[in-house]
Amino acid sequence: MKPRLNSFAVASMLMAGAALSPSFASADVRVCTFPGSPSATLDRAVAQEAFRTAGIAVTVTSGAFDGSDDDGVSVKELHRALGKRCDVIAGFPRSSVADASGSKLRFSPGYLRSGYVSITASGGSALRPAEDIVAATYATPAHLIAVQEHNVKLDLESTPEQTIAALAAGHARRAIVWYPAVVAYTLAHPQERFAISGTTSPYADWHLVFAFEQKDAVLQQRIDSALARMKADGRLAALTQHWTLPATALAARPDTAEFGYRDGPVRLAAVSTNELAGSGVAARGAFVKVDASVGGDGPSFDSAQVKHGKSLYSSACAKCHGADLKGLNAPALSGPAFAPAAHAHLTIGGVFGYMSTNMPADRPGKLKDQDYADIMAFLLYSNGYTAGTTKLTADSAKSSTTPLNGKAQQ
Repeated sequence: MKPRLNSFAVASMLMAGAALSPSFASADVRVCTFPGSPSATLDRAVAQEAFRTAGIAVTVTSGAFDGSDDDGVSVKELHRALGKRCDVIAGFPRSSVADASGSKLRFSPGYLRSGYVSITASGGSALRPAEDIVAATYATPAHLIAVQEHNVKLDLESTPEQTIAALAAGHARRAIVWYPAVVAYTLAHPQERFAISGTTSPYADWHLVFAFEQKDAVLQQRIDSALARMKADGRLAALTQHWTLPATALAARPDTAEFGYRDGPVRLAAVSTNELAGSGVAARGAFVKVDASVGGDGPSFDSAQVKHGKSLYSSACAKCHGADLKGLNAPALSGPAFAPAAHAHLTIGGVFGYMSTNMPADRPGKLKDQDYADIMAFLLYSNGYTAGTTKLTADSAKSSTTPLNGKAQQ
């Protein structure tokens, strides 16, 4: 992955035994996996068995995406891949904070529940650093999770494989990484052993699914039924057993019980073992605990900057977070996972501080301070806050300790 991942009718025919539409009647269905995904081997195996179970000829390929981008796969690229190079995407990652609900794709049930885990090296002669250095893959959910831990330094790497390698080489004491990447790494390096524990974060829990175009409702129904049969007779469990989260990953580390974009960011020193060290990329944003007693409606913003912020969001943020803020290959920026009605785990200042120093993922901090403030105004408005007459400034956004609780739309 880097988990940068993400790609992305005939209702009366959605019944058991319905015939395939003509487009799939005379040729193999083309299934593609994400390039470089550590779960590609599993995705291929599950796809082949699911389509065999459904009685559908299939060809699995990994060449449907250009793979030249560094900040994810947009909705446009998903539809281009599905329309021209493949009919189904295997290994599509979904979560409650990035479910691609605005992509107008169809999704199968999950065939693997996975997630981001904290790992330490067990055994080996590599010298562990005295400091608590945490390795993570830049601009992925692992980065979002790691940046919120207290009193750590970050080693930001370009790929999950490099992230685990940094731990194995002794450059970090721990690593936060997508679990399938751990499986793939240990298959390639059987001499390495890692102790696995969980992480506490809305960004940690993910499921792998098949993604289809909207018009392929009948095909989706056939695969859904096949997956249900494979689950019932144990074949799905047998295929995924080596990729299943261990029991130790279901319990969070004792020192990661608190989560959130808190009242930061507090600058932390960054440590890097790759080219990111000279690029200005730093580990920005440790966050202190949110003060749930702080109330209020948040800092004021006006309607003009909401409009401008929406335009900026469309050009700089929507590719990963979705045109409707529902998440694609990055977390949703609206709804209860981001701004719950009560007991928020984020503050307005914490979100602004993280956004203005780490986003967009391809060029962190590239926008002007006021542009980030306008995007924050758009996010507040999209989560039910009411525009006023006073403009939101970067300083007022950054200093806000108000919990980001979503407001009921009037």
